[in-house]
Amino acid sequence: IKCENAVILFSGDTSFFSGAKKLKEEFNGVVPDNMEDLLSLPGVGRKTANLILGDVYGKPAVVTDTHFIRICGKLGLTNNKVPVKVEEDLRKLLPPQESSDFCHRIVLHGRAVCDARKPKCDICCMKSFCKYAQSISK
Repeated sequence: IKCENAVILFSGDTSFFSGAKKLKEEFNGVVPDNMEDLLSLPGVGRKTANLILGDVYGKPAVVTDTHFIRICGKLGLTNNKVPVKVEEDLRKLLPPQESSDFCHRIVLHGRAVCDARKPKCDICCMKSFCKYAQSISK
């Protein structure tokens, strides 16, 4: 399997072997660089596909996981909880060239400041425009 600077993991043994077989047979061992082909691989969903597109190929990508969805909701960037809907909402707001990095920065911010159980709104750099921070300060 050829993919510069990346290790591709598939969930579960069956997906791994069938995914590797499909990569070899249908894509000449090269990890695809588009959403449709990535999603055709067993074990690859939108989150993994977006990670590959953004981190490996440098293409615009919005990686939506539970942490990203939670923080974007608190910030008021989306009212949705369904990953593909959040992805659509954020694509409308983010400059394409910054979308992948934005997702990583939001998740890191969640680990450092916006903890799910006890967010540290008092030290948050986004508290001035964060809908959650504003709602608890009233």
